[in-house]
Amino acid sequence: MQLDFFPSRTLTLYLAKLFVVRILAVLVMLVLVLMMLDLLSNSGKILAVEGNGQGELLTYASLRIPQLIQRFLPYSVLLATLISLVTLNQNSEVIAMKAAGLSAHQVLAPLLLTALVVGALSFVFNERLVTRATATLKAWEAAEYGPIPEESNVRANVYLTDGENVMTAAQLAGRGNAIAMRKVTFYRRNAEGAILEQIVADRATYAAPGWKLEDIERFEVATANYATGDEIVVGEGLTPDQIDLARIDPDAVPFWELGPTIDAYEEAGRRTGEMRAKWWHKLSGPLSSFLMPLLGAVAAFGLARSGQLFVRALIGMALGFAYFVVDNAALAMGNFGGYPPFLAAWAPFFLFLLIGETVLIRTEE
Repeated sequence: MQLDFFPSRTLTLYLAKLFVVRILAVLVMLVLVLMMLDLLSNSGKILAVEGNGQGELLTYASLRIPQLIQRFLPYSVLLATLISLVTLNQNSEVIAMKAAGLSAHQVLAPLLLTALVVGALSFVFNERLVTRATATLKAWEAAEYGPIPEESNVRANVYLTDGENVMTAAQLAGRGNAIAMRKVTFYRRNAEGAILEQIVADRATYAAPGWKLEDIERFEVATANYATGDEIVVGEGLTPDQIDLARIDPDAVPFWELGPTIDAYEEAGRRTGEMRAKWWHKLSGPLSSFLMPLLGAVAAFGLARSGQLFVRALIGMALGFAYFVVDNAALAMGNFGGYPPFLAAWAPFFLFLLIGETVLIRTEE
């Protein structure tokens, strides 16, 4: 029996159902509260645009809710773990299971399996829905909640270099010679990097060669002269192929498409450490749900009447939240090049997997 992690089908289904219901309850509560707070802070910006109304608020909520689910699902699994295990402990159900011959790992096995399934579903949800919602929302934010261009491949906040010169665009749509940019700023710089001239335009299109800026405003730094004009051609060294390899937002690209994009960046000699770390984190992030029952397991064991149940629950919560802190710190270090991408994404997972197993074995096995 000790080698069978699921000795009872009835018990496995009971614990799995108990766990799933609490995960959904906590997730719905968190998402509703956070969505209301988010709307309170952003609804004014959305409604300030002429023509926007309740429909646009609902559109914003439909794009923001998938992001909230992605971010707070692991937290929901952690809180659901603590609620479930504390309840089982208080009702002496854990004692009954251990008296029947189940080990601590067997008690947790249904919860771990459920968390693994939740992590797999989270991965599919993130890559199929959240990436699309993120790309659309960022493009809408770049348009200041106005109309979004109907072209495909819309990207926001693009940064491009032409030798010493720099061109930025709030929004970019299309591919190849059909690329169009909106809210463009071109900085003409000297060899030392000092800005000589700033050109602001409402729209830019490919002029073969260069990029035609329309409805421009020019400001010369040395003379402080300000002028307006209809159009000007700049950035003759920038080609559509280079712009197609402009900065990609890993959060808006699915896992299976981001890998080939990173390979293309590496072939072009671009720095890919940040994108590679986020590519690995697309796997380790959803899988963090699997850790939560293990880190919160300390709340399941020990006598409820000993007065230490609350302390055990706090320890489980501290372990869970410590994982999220270390995970974010490691990912930030990977983005700055301090850690290799694989280590930045996976080191916190394996570290806390060992910590959870050590605590469980030392205290209960």
